[in-house]
Amino acid sequence: MNRKITDPDVKLLASIATMLQGDYVDDDDWAGSPFAWIKSRPSRQRGKIGEQLVSGWCAAKGLSVGPSGDTQADKVIQDRRVEIKFSTLWKTGVFKFQQVRDQDYKVLICLGLAPFDARCWVIPKDVLYDFVIDHTPQHGGAAGRDTFWISFKPEDPPSWIQNYGGSLAQAFEILREL
Repeated sequence: MNRKITDPDVKLLASIATMLQGDYVDDDDWAGSPFAWIKSRPSRQRGKIGEQLVSGWCAAKGLSVGPSGDTQADKVIQDRRVEIKFSTLWKTGVFKFQQVRDQDYKVLICLGLAPFDARCWVIPKDVLYDFVIDHTPQHGGAAGRDTFWISFKPEDPPSWIQNYGGSLAQAFEILREL
């Protein structure tokens, strides 16, 4: 089968498509990253992958990990109900941990991946009440008052989050103490 374009109009259309590609395809900051494949997955799958990454990492480090048994928390780690939020680094250089809700969990774990780095925070729910829940709505209007988000540059996290991790090693120590 001939894979060369011969029709001049198709060539023109292909040329325009090539010019537009940069507006729609991520730049190659993630090229060669072991995490690059995750960026191609739909957002719902990314959340599940984030949960699997956290669960697998915790289990590999010797922490107990189990199901929560309901939809109010993602996992039970070290006998604590946890919610897990996941973000890849956005083009703007921020992590956005979305869909934070006031549900039945004790700790929120935020895992952020950059092309060649990972960051993690383990935030007690009472701290979320002080800075996130009812403070940073993700959506506008009355219907959007049940979801919140946390957004920041990984090299400049807000002061309130700095005691709850940053590196994987710091997050692990917090999880180990649960």
